Amino acid sequence: MQDRYETLKIETPAEHVLLATLNRPEARNAMNTQMGRDLLELFGGLAADPGPCRVVVLTGAGDKAFCAGGDLKERRGMSDEAWQAQHAIFERMMLALIDCPVPVIAAVNGAAFGGGTELVGAVDFAYAATNARFALTEVTLGIMPGAAGTQTLPRVVGPRRAREIIFTGQPFSAAEAHAWGLINKVSEPAELLPETLATAARIAANAPLSIRQAKKSIHHGLQMDLRTAMFFEIEAYNRLVPTEDRREGVSAFNEKRKPNFRGR
Repeated sequence: MQDRYETLKIETPAEHVLLATLNRPEARNAMNTQMGRDLLELFGGLAADPGPCRVVVLTGAGDKAFCAGGDLKERRGMSDEAWQAQHAIFERMMLALIDCPVPVIAAVNGAAFGGGTELVGAVDFAYAATNARFALTEVTLGIMPGAAGTQTLPRVVGPRRAREIIFTGQPFSAAEAHAWGLINKVSEPAELLPETLATAARIAANAPLSIRQAKKSIHHGLQMDLRTAMFFEIEAYNRLVPTEDRREGVSAFNEKRKPNFRGR
C-alpha cells in the first residue's frame, strides 16, 4: 500500500484508522482508469499486509458527490477493447475491496450513482448524509451493473428490491437506502464523517485478529449452508484461542483495565 495516490487522499485521523478519500471533486469523484488502479493498489496492499490499519473509512471529496460512477467523459469514444481492458481493472478492484481483511465503512457524503452505489454495496456497512442520493443507472446507458452490483445489492436489500433498483435505474434517497438496508445510519452532512470515524475508532480499539476472523466468517459463511457455515465459524474461532490478544482480553477484563491489543 502506498502513502500517496493520484486520485485518492490517504490520512490517518485516529490510531489504526485509515481514511481514504476519492479525490476527483472536479469530476464528482467519478471513477476513471487511474482511480481504479489506485483503489486496486490500496485494497490489494491491505490484503497482502494490513500493517497497523485495523479499519478503513471510504468517502468522497467535496460536499456534492461520494462517487458519480464511471467517468463517461473518459469513456467517450473508447474502443470495445479499451473499454473491456478498463473494466477488468474495475473488476479486480471490486474483488480486492470485497476481500479486504479489515472492515471498510463508507461515509456517503453525496451522490453515489452507478459504480458509486456498487462501492457502497461492497463495503462492510455504510453511513450516509441526508443529502446523499443513490442509483444504479447502467441500464439507461445501454450497459448493466458490472462491478458486483447485481450480486451485492440482492444480498443487501433483497432480490425484489434489487431488481426494482437495477431495472428502473431510478435514483433513491438516503432515507430510502436506510429503510431498505443499504446504509446503516443517516447523518446530517456536517456530522457524517465525525460519526463514521467514531464508529471506526470503536472498531479499531477491539482485538484486530478477532475482527478479521469475524469478518471472514461472515463473508464466507453467507455463501454456505448453515451447518457448514457453523463449522467454518468454529474453525475461525479456534484460531483465536492461542493468541496473545485472547489472553490479554481476559486478563484486562479481570484486572478491570482497558486491553492493549497488539494483533498477535
